[in-house]
Amino acid sequence: MHGSSWTDIGAALGVTRQAVQQRFHAPHKRYSPEAMTDDLREAMAHVKRAAVQHRNNYIGTEHLLWGLTAEGNSATRLLQAAGISPETVHQSVGTRLSMGASQAAERIAWTPYSRKAIDIAEARSQQHGSEHIDCDDLLIGLAQVGRGVAAAVLSDAGFDLSTLDDASTDSL
Repeated sequence: MHGSSWTDIGAALGVTRQAVQQRFHAPHKRYSPEAMTDDLREAMAHVKRAAVQHRNNYIGTEHLLWGLTAEGNSATRLLQAAGISPETVHQSVGTRLSMGASQAAERIAWTPYSRKAIDIAEARSQQHGSEHIDCDDLLIGLAQVGRGVAAAVLSDAGFDLSTLDDASTDSL
């Protein structure tokens, strides 16, 4: 729909103009790599790779969870502390990544749930006195959003924020 208005795109998709604009809104500039730990930057490389390989033109919560569980980091340690295998979560979310119909763009849009998870992660990192968002912050953000593929995978795996104590999350 190159050259079409937001209204035309919304009509073609059966949604409102506002829904189209919200769905394909890029994350705020404050989520630059400088605001992230090295581990989270590495996880984000996996996130983008998953979106591109699956020909998705968006980054959903499933991409974020897949990237977080691709390598060992504070998110995988938090899962292990909760008695959950990061590898099992990674495989489960991998089966839910769908193949898109178009080539992913260089700049891939974030879904509203993904943006909300990043907002929660940023607030959590600030609350704990850190200047950088880490992988465990984003994992907790995905769980707190409570919607989307990542929340479903985490819930199915038995990840329950109410059972985590401050010691297990602060020690990461």
